[in-house]
Amino acid sequence: MNMEYFGDKLKSVRKSKKITQAEFASKIGVSKWAVTSYEQGRTSPSVEVLIKICETLDASSDYMLGISDKLPHEMTTVGLSDEEVRLLLQFLNLVEQNRTPKK
Repeated sequence: MNMEYFGDKLKSVRKSKKITQAEFASKIGVSKWAVTSYEQGRTSPSVEVLIKICETLDASSDYMLGISDKLPHEMTTVGLSDEEVRLLLQFLNLVEQNRTPKK
């Protein structure tokens, strides 16, 4: 598993669900620092935590681990390389970060 790629997926899916790192950490039973570390590719979750991540985000472990490119969103990455998918996820994160909150 490419941990940087996993981190991008984790961050993208978490943000798409509008869950903060602190809320997510609480839901999966780890510290906020651990979530940050997973998203930055510095550490990887245990199998038990990975299961909680997948359950909480309603995402398959195949997708999160890079075994499948089937996104948990209505979008496909068929024909894209792993690097292109990683860049797409980073782009989606940037769009989300720069989105003006709805009033």
